[in-house]
Amino acid sequence: MSEPAPQPDVASLLRVLRQQADQQGSTARFHEAGIVQRISDTVATLSGLPQVQPDIPSLLQVLREQAGQLVSQVRFHDVGTVQRIGDGVSTLSGLPGARTDELVVFPTGAQGMILNLDHELIDVILLGPDEGIQGGDLVTASGERLRVPVGHDLLGRVVNPLGEPLDGHGPVNAAGFHYLERDAPGIIEREPVHEPLHTGLKIVDALVPIGRGQRELIIGDRQTGKTTVAVDAIINQRNTGVLCVYVAIGQKKSSTLAIIETLRAHDALSYTIIVVSSPDDPPALRYLAPYAGCTMAEFLMYEGRDVLIVYDDLSKHADTYRELSLLLRRPPGREAYPGDVFYLHARLLERACKLSAEAGGGSLTALPIVETQRGHISAYIPTNLISITDGQIVLDTELFNRGFKPAVNVGQSVSRVGGAAQTAAMRAVARHLRLELAQFEEVARFARFGTEVDEATQRQIRRGERLRAALKQPPHCPLSLAAQISILLAAVEGVLDDVLPEDVPAFESGLLARFETEHPGLYHQINRSGELTEEARQALMTMFAEYRATWLGGGKR
Repeated sequence: MSEPAPQPDVASLLRVLRQQADQQGSTARFHEAGIVQRISDTVATLSGLPQVQPDIPSLLQVLREQAGQLVSQVRFHDVGTVQRIGDGVSTLSGLPGARTDELVVFPTGAQGMILNLDHELIDVILLGPDEGIQGGDLVTASGERLRVPVGHDLLGRVVNPLGEPLDGHGPVNAAGFHYLERDAPGIIEREPVHEPLHTGLKIVDALVPIGRGQRELIIGDRQTGKTTVAVDAIINQRNTGVLCVYVAIGQKKSSTLAIIETLRAHDALSYTIIVVSSPDDPPALRYLAPYAGCTMAEFLMYEGRDVLIVYDDLSKHADTYRELSLLLRRPPGREAYPGDVFYLHARLLERACKLSAEAGGGSLTALPIVETQRGHISAYIPTNLISITDGQIVLDTELFNRGFKPAVNVGQSVSRVGGAAQTAAMRAVARHLRLELAQFEEVARFARFGTEVDEATQRQIRRGERLRAALKQPPHCPLSLAAQISILLAAVEGVLDDVLPEDVPAFESGLLARFETEHPGLYHQINRSGELTEEARQALMTMFAEYRATWLGGGKR
């Protein structure tokens, strides 16, 4: 008895027919007179069914039923034409429904973001290479704005401003995608800065303290240690619960790699997101880098976390925006910068704040860095940023060359809100420190010219030299709060007066070692509470006297 003929696979028939119709430019409407031959030929070519004799009326019925279920759709795509391309910028015509910040797609797959809208033309900054794009190419509007990945899985990763990984550790497992631009929190959502953010640097935490939610500018000439101050602040957040974001804007790759290795060596990379835009990247990526880093940090802030973000540096960001603006034929203003360069940084730094408990209680602390030329802090971009931020840490080239590091110029540095967040212990110890340093600088200036000074002035100069020496600190060696309190207390109470300035670092090391080993309870109490009781103060002074006697008894001065 012969076996029944196998039934044809209708789904396979329909798939092959659709492919053939697409290849022939058909609109999927078949004439019934010619469809029988088409189906017969198709069935004959199907693999696995060479001997099939199809039931043509049944197939036609199935096709009619499925065709009746089809919904006709008409899709419109906005397209434009490339008029000019080069230097990371393209000018397009067409795209009548385009919007600012909308993404467009070029034939090579590269994306661009609309930055300029004119009556006839549209200017786009490219987010990828421009190789293969030519005049006359068609560009398609996506209807979407640029978004970047956010989430806790970005911690410990090195990414570019688009959120694409650069560290070779596989794709980023993002919790979501957020727009780069977002309105800053309103006044109702904020609360005053009241928690300290310790940098681990004695001179910063004592004289220009930073609070969580503050914007503190780091300003100075090149090669004066600006990045070192910011990196030390990141390293000091280990085991504090503060998450960090470091944004490299146009920095050399070798410098960025050195920073990454420093953070890894100090076990700080695990709680830090690194956003890198190098000089050979398209200018659009350098322009978007700080906004991408801020968006990633904001996600963590709105989850109730305290976040520290470093922008290194905004002078290169302003230069990149000037470059883009001149390529886009925007009218130049002062120093050839466009008129909205102030707004460029204001809308970025305004997103840093301390949220109220009702809004989650998180905070975003910003440490923007700006470079000056020969100490000219009254230049255009530095003055813009000084007026936007809540204070500045000014690094002085002369102090740096004299070996005083961190080279903080105490007279020009200020913190407008951090004092409210300073711990009680640090406030008590550093209350008169700024005044004493200012007086020392004044009288030391006269002494340099060989002016005869009395004994009281000589004592003041000796005390100032020891204070200066006590405020020195090697790079990437942040100190705990208790260690800073003990050293500053010894300096202001005259314990160091008989120690030579060059011996102060060795004296400090021995003093801290004795403090940690002989008084561990007091050490942890100061770190935990941030307070220096009278009893604790007396205990420290007794320890200082004993150690000083041992030091001097060893023949050291």
